[in-house]
Amino acid sequence: MVGSPRRPPPERSQPDRAGRLIREAALDALALLLPVECAGCGRPDRSVCAECRRALRPEPTSRRLPDGTPVFSGLDYDGVARRVILAFKEHGRVELARVLAPALAAAVTEAGAVLDLRGVEVVAVPGSRRARRRRGFDPVVSLLSRAGLDRARVFAPAAQHTAQKTLSSDERARNLEGVFVLSGPVAGRRFLLVDDVVTTGATLAAAAAAARSAGAEVVAAAVVASTPKLFGPSVGALREPPVTFP
Repeated sequence: MVGSPRRPPPERSQPDRAGRLIREAALDALALLLPVECAGCGRPDRSVCAECRRALRPEPTSRRLPDGTPVFSGLDYDGVARRVILAFKEHGRVELARVLAPALAAAVTEAGAVLDLRGVEVVAVPGSRRARRRRGFDPVVSLLSRAGLDRARVFAPAAQHTAQKTLSSDERARNLEGVFVLSGPVAGRRFLLVDDVVTTGATLAAAAAAARSAGAEVVAAAVVASTPKLFGPSVGALREPPVTFP
């Protein structure tokens, strides 16, 4: 249930402790060969230090986009989570997918606990070809793979458009008109859209609108992290049929 307290983790067994010690020793040895710094706080010798890993433990929440679509996220897009996601997406730290994927998996699990996801296909919100060339990988696809989630290939690569960061909410919506195009027929299919981050919700709303206009049902969306104060009221204890669209 959204907002319920997290149960305390079970006490580690002796084999668990031994495995952790072995892993730490291996990381220490690797750090001598390939110096790194923590993506969350900048400490040396770890991709993500133990303290920042604790900050990345999923705490699923849910909101609604302005169009009514429920969005489930594993983390708040702030602090450590924001810095790690930016290092992953914008600085080529592809190894960080393994510490971010659990948050996406938790968001999908939370969606399944609240909504009926039987027969629902997971669909990645596509980036543009230029963004993929610049980064050398697709962040959302990498996260889905790390989370062990199969995806349906529904969208063509997104059309090139102006970066969203400096635009207002209305400008973001206009900027995304016609950006998302379906790669084949989708009428009658049900989708769970997946993205890395949601801020204003304009990208998810545009992708959902494209799918719905082609006859699909977008049941919900799931993301690694969100800034919930920027869009919609909380879904809260949503135990009712999801908003549906023709």
